Amino acid sequence: MSFLLRVVLPDKPGNLGAVASALGGAGADILSVDVVERGDGQAVDDIAVELPTNRPPDVLITAAESVPGVSVESVRPHTGQLDTHRELELLDEIAGDHAHGLDLLAAEVPRLFRAGWALVAVSEHGRSYRIAEGSAAPETRSGDLPWLPLDRAIALDESHWVPEPWRAMDTELAAAPFGTGVPPKTLVVGRPGGPVFRPSELARLAHLAGIVATVLKA
Repeated sequence: MSFLLRVVLPDKPGNLGAVASALGGAGADILSVDVVERGDGQAVDDIAVELPTNRPPDVLITAAESVPGVSVESVRPHTGQLDTHRELELLDEIAGDHAHGLDLLAAEVPRLFRAGWALVAVSEHGRSYRIAEGSAAPETRSGDLPWLPLDRAIALDESHWVPEPWRAMDTELAAAPFGTGVPPKTLVVGRPGGPVFRPSELARLAHLAGIVATVLKA
């Protein structure tokens, strides 16, 4: 089985290698590593690993945290290696198919951000509703999202009202403004089970939303 670990570790030479060695000692085969963010002497990395079926995922946490200063934010089932170049492929697809651009965005953003689902919502006259969604987006009735419109990408916490299905399975939520058209659009991404969206991920989400909006002249 494959799993995705998000680890926080001191940003010093050799620490990632030590984590890799510890995971290997626990029977894990590392598939890929993706740097989420670095700063203040710490690094946050996503590590995709494959583990024999007779080994419980808890051994990954124990192994990684055996390295001094390392903590594991989350362990999730994972399919496929991390593909950080997919943004360019997605932009190319959208540029060639404007009519389905929002649908392509909602379908592919979850893979780019290791999330579960995404949708594009608009808000007008006190009513919010989706205009594009990925296949896994939760079903909800249209209603009001009182925190719209946004002027920047944010992580949605308990102070932001959202439909209850969006919070199911301890889903972490992020949202970014999309384009300058009327009514204002918002890209919403859900990550069931976490981890939380970090500032670097929010910046990346805002950047992607801005580029796609420019391509679509939204």
